[in-house]
Amino acid sequence: MCRWMAYSGDPLLARDLLYTTENSLVVQSMRARLGVEPTNGDGFGLGWYLDGPEPGLFRSTEPAWNDRNLHELTGAIRSGMLFAHVRASTGTAVQQTNCHPFRHGDRLWMHNGAIAGFRAVRRELAFAVDPELYPDIEGTTDSELFFHLALTFGLEEDPPAAVARAVGLIEETGRRHGEPFPIQMTVATTDGRTLWAFRYSSEGRSRSLFRSTDVGTLREQYPGNPIVDRLALDSRIVTSEPLGGLRGAWREVPESTCLVVHRGGEDLEPFSPVVPSAAPVG
Repeated sequence: MCRWMAYSGDPLLARDLLYTTENSLVVQSMRARLGVEPTNGDGFGLGWYLDGPEPGLFRSTEPAWNDRNLHELTGAIRSGMLFAHVRASTGTAVQQTNCHPFRHGDRLWMHNGAIAGFRAVRRELAFAVDPELYPDIEGTTDSELFFHLALTFGLEEDPPAAVARAVGLIEETGRRHGEPFPIQMTVATTDGRTLWAFRYSSEGRSRSLFRSTDVGTLREQYPGNPIVDRLALDSRIVTSEPLGGLRGAWREVPESTCLVVHRGGEDLEPFSPVVPSAAPVG
């Protein structure tokens, strides 16, 4: 599987987020503590927003721990919305177009997990993608196809509803093909202003996902801590694994939940799939 991290808040140097903490994402690429695979060396990706609506994107098939360009780039990017992902392939090729995050217009998307029996259901799910969106699929992963299904079902208008419909279709299709647990997922998506993160699996035993505690509370608990002091009061980090060992700094995102992070704080909403009556026709 994979490991990922998303940051929302006042602009912060990307290197501080990816390298400086005890269990940073780069550390997780070498030795993840909570992942199915301890090593996530099949590529990485970085997505960030600066002044315009379209995010920047840098992806590579190199292991994150061994890429000098990543280290240099993160020392120059200061962003208020940043996505980072390290990949452990579940069977598809190690190539740049299969590395997360994926981008469409002003949207970013990244995924940890898998569509079970993807080889058997791939064609059917691909036919459910809006024909106008289908040519934008560049790689071969289940994650990118999942993204385009969510776009087909209205990700740009209502992300929670669109993801619910995409998951509903994936589950309904998988079960017809004999898969008892068709999907395993933690997903993050954003428009550069709001961050949506989802934790769900058909089995009810989803991959790990955590969110940072309110920064004001952390400052009271750890006065003078250099990492906490760098975070603005409304900052939030959502990540596959806690980035450090500060007691009380991380809270697990509950099973079957959509976390919405915005400038006013965060909201936790129940998440459940919705089987669509029919896929939209482009």
